[in-house]
Amino acid sequence: MTSTERTTVTAGSGAEAKQGDSVTLAYAMYDAKTGKKIDSRGWTSGSRQVFPVDGTQVLPGFAQAIVCAKEGDTVATVIPAAKAFGTAGSEQIGVGGGDSIVFVATIYGHSPTRATGASKALPSGFPKVTLGSDGAPTVKIPATDPPKTLQIADSKVGTGATVKSGDSVTVQYQGVLWRTGTVFDQSWGKSPTTFATTQVVTGFGKALVGQKVGSQVVAIVPPSEGYGSKGSQDGTIKGTDTMVFVIDILADSHN
Repeated sequence: MTSTERTTVTAGSGAEAKQGDSVTLAYAMYDAKTGKKIDSRGWTSGSRQVFPVDGTQVLPGFAQAIVCAKEGDTVATVIPAAKAFGTAGSEQIGVGGGDSIVFVATIYGHSPTRATGASKALPSGFPKVTLGSDGAPTVKIPATDPPKTLQIADSKVGTGATVKSGDSVTVQYQGVLWRTGTVFDQSWGKSPTTFATTQVVTGFGKALVGQKVGSQVVAIVPPSEGYGSKGSQDGTIKGTDTMVFVIDILADSHN
């Protein structure tokens, strides 16, 4: 087979998942050749998975399995190897090269695209953050030297689940250089991004852990908590650069 084939097992009546959305779901994966279950997550309320409907963030066939599915749907999709693990397979989860995947998922809801918590004033010395109509931030750096230690503060306080170390967190974020005030990276204008708290620079991860879903966090990250004395590989961030991150915490999944 060369294309995904989806069947709706149970029909829901909620909103459809669109390309670029993030949804909460539970899923199980099976090797289509052997019928062996290779992964299963999210089937209890406290372990729901946040899933970006974006083939650049997840395997293309997985995104195709979810796009246009409705909240409340349970779908079963056969995904060809070309849209899954390819000819190499995945030794980590035991998928053979060239094997198709059966992906079963129940969609429970959409994740918001911006922080929903109550606004809170930032402490003195922090950059000024203003938000556009879509929630995208604009950061104005103060005309002072940056602090030498990591500084973290809420500009919105959420009431959702608390992020723990190692969790997969779905966020909108913007990174700005203190030195120039320019944006060097952001998810705004693309789609929310999901990653583990241990997969980002130290200061970014620390800004997430202990926060609640729905919060917006502003973190001033010195080089020692960022890219260190060498800076980033592409040279955008120098070894002396302090970074400012504005992070909207949209959803959290415990791994």
